[in-house]
Amino acid sequence: MPLWVSKTEKASIESRLDEWTRQLEESGADISSLASCLWKPLRPLWVSQKTVMWLNEVPDHESWDFTPLILVSASDSGEVHQHRTNSEFSWSYIPGAGDDEESWSRGLSPSVFWNHVDDLIDSGPEVCNQKVAEIVESDRVYRAQRGQEAPQVVVKSSKANNGVKSDETLSLSVPKPRVDEESLVSWLASTNLALGSSQVASKVLSNDCCILNCDKNPVSVPPSHLEEHLHIPMTGSKFDRFSILKNLPTAVNFAKMRMSVGQKLLVCCQDGEDISVCVCVAILISLFNEEGTFDGGRSFEEKSITKLEMRRMLIFICKYAMNARPSRGNLRQVFGFLTSQRENSDE
Repeated sequence: MPLWVSKTEKASIESRLDEWTRQLEESGADISSLASCLWKPLRPLWVSQKTVMWLNEVPDHESWDFTPLILVSASDSGEVHQHRTNSEFSWSYIPGAGDDEESWSRGLSPSVFWNHVDDLIDSGPEVCNQKVAEIVESDRVYRAQRGQEAPQVVVKSSKANNGVKSDETLSLSVPKPRVDEESLVSWLASTNLALGSSQVASKVLSNDCCILNCDKNPVSVPPSHLEEHLHIPMTGSKFDRFSILKNLPTAVNFAKMRMSVGQKLLVCCQDGEDISVCVCVAILISLFNEEGTFDGGRSFEEKSITKLEMRRMLIFICKYAMNARPSRGNLRQVFGFLTSQRENSDE
């Protein structure tokens, strides 16, 4: 454990290791494939805001007798969290807020970051923010030209006017990135259920494949396929804490009606990474049995609706939709829906 973890917290973690190991083994994750790729045992390396490293003194990783698992904490490792005013940003530190990337990522999403990780690292600290601005704006322009949601990204400027820092809207002229449209739809094994981005939904629509569109914007649907399409606009928990919860009954009923007659179903949202993933979790747990076969909900009453079951289903989805990254607030609404449905079925 890192030095900044207190003895009490360390003891609490150690007491739960066996439980976490059991949960991992029961989660459905493909542990054996991962283990077969490892030639050396895993060992965590902890990095915090106070970590100091001299790159010229780090040995080549091939000389290590372990495989490093680098764990980066965005949290302050100090015991007292004070209001920050001496850096580019000013904020009151809140434990656990490091995963709220809107507050520090300058508009980068995980997929955009990894697509340009080498360019960002090579740019160095002096021009890193400018490079991020160019990449973010390039991605925004690409999405805007395709009718997707693409708001201007506002970040805190490091430059001050008369000592007062102002907001800066990124607006640059940059080339369009390439996106493989086939990667925007992911079929989940043999379930006849898929998730993806709404921008390619109309290309999937057919007599044997329906669309459940959770994006706030509609997709183009020919009149002959109106019955194979349902538009239920949903927003994330940061804008509406109950939007998904309120709309899941209609979404699951549509899935049940269409899949019970042998049709395939594409669940789509703006990016295919969050809301559509949550809806698929609800559909799979509500309408599929333990073997992954559609049964219309007959086995739902026998299921134990727990967070572990939610995690197991999410791991299954991530095997086929590697860009899936549903937020905890949205998953919490799915859990609320499933538990309420279970309570109603028990009455």
